[in-house]
Amino acid sequence: MKRSSCYNGYSLFLTMLMLCVVSRSQLTTDFYSTTCPKLLQTVRKEVLKAIKSETRMAASLIRLHFHDCFVNGCDASVLLDGSDGEKFALPNINSARGFEVVEAIKTAVESQCSGVVSCADILAIAARDSVLLWGEIMESSARKKRWTSG
Repeated sequence: MKRSSCYNGYSLFLTMLMLCVVSRSQLTTDFYSTTCPKLLQTVRKEVLKAIKSETRMAASLIRLHFHDCFVNGCDASVLLDGSDGEKFALPNINSARGFEVVEAIKTAVESQCSGVVSCADILAIAARDSVLLWGEIMESSARKKRWTSG
């Protein structure tokens, strides 16, 4: 009896190990490289346009992504219209903003590759680019101040 349970445990361990070795993650940075090759440039262009228009938009897009992922995972449910959706939920009214920027990004992406890129991915890329572009803008601003003051 003892030998059988040991064998079963060893067998289970080996099976799990093989599954871990055989399986692989499907998350990649080049997921849309063939189906929508200009996705990243399109999103970055729209995010930069929005940040140049209103600098607070960088933080708003990051916050929008956070609110989307916080409840039930990153599913773009925060973007859904409707009285019972997250977009118009009490905590998000007068708080979550940037919906029009995400809509502009989605429109630009759809004009290049319709029906390919998910709204959740667009929101995630926009949040990432907000961090990147805000950092570049701040660094550039700091460099200008150093150059003119010294």
